[in-house]
Amino acid sequence: DQVFGCRLDALCQRENDMVPRFVRLCVEAVEKRGLDADGIYRVSGNLAVIQKLRFVVDRERAVTSDGRYVFPEQPCQEERLSLADPEWDDVHVVTGALKLFFRELPEPLVPFALFDAFVAAVKLPASGERVQRLGELVQSLPPPNYATLRYILAHLRKVMEHADINRMTRQNIGIVFGPTLLRPEKELASMAVDMVHQNQAVELLLSEFQRIFPAPGTH
Repeated sequence: DQVFGCRLDALCQRENDMVPRFVRLCVEAVEKRGLDADGIYRVSGNLAVIQKLRFVVDRERAVTSDGRYVFPEQPCQEERLSLADPEWDDVHVVTGALKLFFRELPEPLVPFALFDAFVAAVKLPASGERVQRLGELVQSLPPPNYATLRYILAHLRKVMEHADINRMTRQNIGIVFGPTLLRPEKELASMAVDMVHQNQAVELLLSEFQRIFPAPGTH
């Protein structure tokens, strides 16, 4: 019944949207007030406050007198969480909670079954081949995974546009989001090598965003 640690498809079905509401709330808050924050996504927020935010998000459902959760028919009751509250003033708390949301997914945004294929795509010798193969893999993602990945990467490209102020270059974003968005099911001995490729995959998705995620109606 929670938001953190819930399967993406179940959460999206419950919220009747392809991108989880909490992801949208965080992205909107960061774009409103955090794009110029130094080290955005790389600087850690206060862990206690991040955990408190997580607790609030997970307890937002109305509880009936006998302790059962009820899901509101209308999202009106879910409007209670506002990231504009002074409590969540520190934008690094918002970014920390968003990263935590992605890390807590039972299966990463790029499903385990596709991890090796993504790494193999990044290793292809020709740049055109890499982009084409990544594009094919992205198109094969389940709809909520595709929509949420596209949404978060479009946001990270905006973060990157402010790199002269926030110092979040494409490489820095790759370091932060590589292991957050795709990771192997079993931690292997080759983990350090994997991490380089995880980061490179995110960098490629960012640099070739237009080709890998064509605008709706153009493919």
